[in-house]
Amino acid sequence: MNPTNPQVDRFLLEGCMRCSKGATPDCKVHRWTAILEKLRQHLLRSNLAEDRKWGVPVYTLSGKNVILLGVFNDSCVMSFIKGSLMKDPEGILELPGPNSHEGRIIRFTKIEDLEKVEALLPQYIQEAIEIEKSGKKSEVPIRGGMEIPEELTQKFEEHEGLEKAFFTLTPGRQRGYLIHFTGAKQAATRLSRIEKCVAKIMVGKGIMD
Repeated sequence: MNPTNPQVDRFLLEGCMRCSKGATPDCKVHRWTAILEKLRQHLLRSNLAEDRKWGVPVYTLSGKNVILLGVFNDSCVMSFIKGSLMKDPEGILELPGPNSHEGRIIRFTKIEDLEKVEALLPQYIQEAIEIEKSGKKSEVPIRGGMEIPEELTQKFEEHEGLEKAFFTLTPGRQRGYLIHFTGAKQAATRLSRIEKCVAKIMVGKGIMD
């Protein structure tokens, strides 16, 4: 079994710390601790390295993000970054949102949801690993003549409601954000730019508003 990351231990104890409920009994992470711990054990038995990015557990291969664990008010998820390339013979993957393209999730609303699919998780995790090893990439959708960067798709999965809010913006506002995000050459810079704009997107504002 791979070594655990102390930052993920801290996540399970305190939450993602991105809101005022972090490190309190009201943190939504505590609603899903039993499921998250079981999902974590499956991931630690894989060849993926455990990390924590953007406040949540992320599992990587040679530094590339492959799977992350996410929490919402009504569910927690195992999110496959390149899930659209997976075969999904059992039909357990779903789109994170109506405009999602690359990512896929397995959603859990109760422990029974996990019990139904737990035996399948190792093969799904392994398939995600093999896809990353292969270097395959899915086609990125075009929006207003511009590509949606992978980092923004990733943020859609991490921030509940962000995807809907973004695609509710006027085409001009969407384009303004995409120009700003894709103008950065480094993935870390693109992620930083997106994170700084989340609050404005959520309230329907453009980058210049």
